[in-house]
Amino acid sequence: MSEPSIANALRRPRGVRKAAAPDAAAGAAGDGLPDTGHLETLVGYNARRAALSVIGIFLRRMAPFELRPVDYSVLSVIAHNPGVTSRQICAALDILPPNLVGMVKALQRRRLITRRPHPSDRRAQGLHLTPTGERLYREAQATASALEAEATAALTADEVQTLIALLRKVYRPGTAATGNGDAAV
Repeated sequence: MSEPSIANALRRPRGVRKAAAPDAAAGAAGDGLPDTGHLETLVGYNARRAALSVIGIFLRRMAPFELRPVDYSVLSVIAHNPGVTSRQICAALDILPPNLVGMVKALQRRRLITRRPHPSDRRAQGLHLTPTGERLYREAQATASALEAEATAALTADEVQTLIALLRKVYRPGTAATGNGDAAV
């Protein structure tokens, strides 16, 4: 049985499925692949395909750390913003609060993060990395940098910066592409 696609690997595991039979009629060139020319003109399709490629590398390289992309993102926000609140993380990463609750609990069980009273809001708890979390995050961050270089090996450094700036314009419409290290495009 062939390996599941990255998109399917990110979904909740289900029972074993049979591999789909190849469609002999697909593909005008006789290579068995259907025409995706229209899809390849769509930003969403290309962004998703690029994301799946990077996520595939990420999942393999981050397996030793037992981190999914969203776990790494949460740890990164906490590492770079000690005392950040769950509400702030939800806003920054576009995560629904009920989903973050489970992630925070799992990271706490692994002794990677801890909650402390927020200095200015008695109702809030600030999130901090533990010493174990700091060590794991440093190693994971080095791995993430290396896997990003691997995933973008076909691009020049300038092209990588341009790609990042253009993608930010798509998911942060109306914000200036300067400051915060964004390249002006």
